Amino acid sequence: MSSRVFVIRAFILFVVITFSVRLFSIQILDENYKIAAENNVVQKIVQYPYRGLIYDSKDSLIVYNSPVFDLMVVPKEATVEDTLKFCDLLGIEVEDFENKMKKAREYSPILASQFVEQISNELFAVLQDQLVSYPGFYVLPRTIRSYETDGLANVLGYVGEVSGNFLEKDSSGYYQSGDYIGIGGLEKSYEEVLRGKRGATYKVVDVQGVVKDDFRQGRFDTLPDPGLDVQLTIDLEIQGYAEKLMKGKVGSVVAIEPATGNILALVSAPSYDPVLLSGKELSKNFPILIQDENKPLFNRPLQARYPPGSMFKTLQGIIAMHMGVVTKDEKITTDGSNIGDLAPPGVYDMEKGIQFSSNNYFYLVMRRMVQQGAEESAFLDSRIGFERWRELVKEFGIGRKLGVDLPNEIVGNVPSIEYYDRLYGVNRWKYSNIGSLSIGQGELLVSPLQMANLGAILANRGYFITPHVVQQVNNWPNPNIEKEILPFDAAHYETIIDGMEKVVNQGSGFRGYRDSLFLCGKTSTVQNPHGEDHSGFMGFAPKYDSKIAIAAYVENAGQGGRAAVSVASLIAEKYIFGEISRPWLEDYVTKELYLNHAPRPTIAEN
Repeated sequence: MSSRVFVIRAFILFVVITFSVRLFSIQILDENYKIAAENNVVQKIVQYPYRGLIYDSKDSLIVYNSPVFDLMVVPKEATVEDTLKFCDLLGIEVEDFENKMKKAREYSPILASQFVEQISNELFAVLQDQLVSYPGFYVLPRTIRSYETDGLANVLGYVGEVSGNFLEKDSSGYYQSGDYIGIGGLEKSYEEVLRGKRGATYKVVDVQGVVKDDFRQGRFDTLPDPGLDVQLTIDLEIQGYAEKLMKGKVGSVVAIEPATGNILALVSAPSYDPVLLSGKELSKNFPILIQDENKPLFNRPLQARYPPGSMFKTLQGIIAMHMGVVTKDEKITTDGSNIGDLAPPGVYDMEKGIQFSSNNYFYLVMRRMVQQGAEESAFLDSRIGFERWRELVKEFGIGRKLGVDLPNEIVGNVPSIEYYDRLYGVNRWKYSNIGSLSIGQGELLVSPLQMANLGAILANRGYFITPHVVQQVNNWPNPNIEKEILPFDAAHYETIIDGMEKVVNQGSGFRGYRDSLFLCGKTSTVQNPHGEDHSGFMGFAPKYDSKIAIAAYVENAGQGGRAAVSVASLIAEKYIFGEISRPWLEDYVTKELYLNHAPRPTIAEN
């Protein structure tokens, strides 16, 4: 019996000693326990960084930060004795108070969460004096985006709070509830550059939530790192002028500096004032904008898809001469029987075909490219010729992404052999089935950005630089810019450009003519099965040492020789000369006089 008592006493002593050693280790030796205990009275306050500023190409400030304040709450520490008085102070209903507290508790009873976002400066001044009476509540400084322009919205994008769905999918581990993130446009594509890095301070608070001191003399505090500043290639003056010309219209304008790939202007019409999606205005205005039938949030220069129409004939001519199926001086007689045409029947060479935009000439030229007679079967021969033609078309950046540094760029469409096999059956189609491609119609689809880049290729006589809107980040040049050289003889470009010059000087683009501007271009009447045709133009100026390449689309405006060439010509004139000498043409565009135009002139406007 005594032996059993001894064992029991020994076991109890062992347990006591073990617990004592463990408690000594935890409370005296282990710093983690001390820190954990301190955490009950230590409040972490996130310090949000300033987002980087955004400037235009001439160092004019476009986007900056304005201070706002969020009222934060830690539910476990929150005490409100007079709820009605507190609600009156904040200007909210009691029901709102209860819902906000419930949401905060569901998020975390011990972590801070947003109670009222972006309170006014006046309310902030009042709260500073009265928050001592409301333990568990504190004010957190934030910033919202502010703008020096009411345009450029589709380029800039906007900033909003991260959603729960985003946080669930976020693999970076950076974002937390309450963080802001770039949504759309430049704010999205340069988010990691612009956002900066969060900091934090730790404060010792008493049971009423009143700050008593810095935790451990600020040893664990970290300062936020501000975001980096970004300088755009956009010329704000040219951008504003282009937006003025496109006001009240649906369409887009893209202007590029050919030698650098710098995007000088990028207009999507209609658009919206960027302040509508800044701060608290976002939740109110976004549903309105998203439901607008004119789709102001839709970035048309990058996302809209149109048939290129007659603008496509410029690259058709270069490919045909490259493939050797026609020379620049060869005369081809058209009788108007192959495809619909506004150009008269007659004898055409390549330059004249471009000048008068002869559909039948380019129909016959492309037939030579596709049906070369290399195979006994016309169907097999067409497959081989078509695939070769298709690969050369893609050299011009058509049917693929150009790599612009903005989100949501579309590829357009250059139909494939597989597409026609599904449509007609394998070896059941030939050139007569796809002839509309010869004049930029059919299944071909391009973006305005791709057409402006085509203008840059022609201006450069055979190369382009990746189109981009960011020139430098914190004085570091944009590293994502490449030069792409096309595999075509420079002489082929000169033939096409001579024809483009005559389009403006003597052809369908005559409204774009101005002495000393030396605009070269090609108009397009873009077929639209849903209503009036779209007006399109692509070109560059001047002819040599070109300063600007430009594409313009004005939807439902009819022939390309009217609205589109007028818009493009005025923008080129403004950029090169700094002023406008043709106020009558401005009126023609801004007052939409082209919609009530006189009967079509004898020169084909297509």
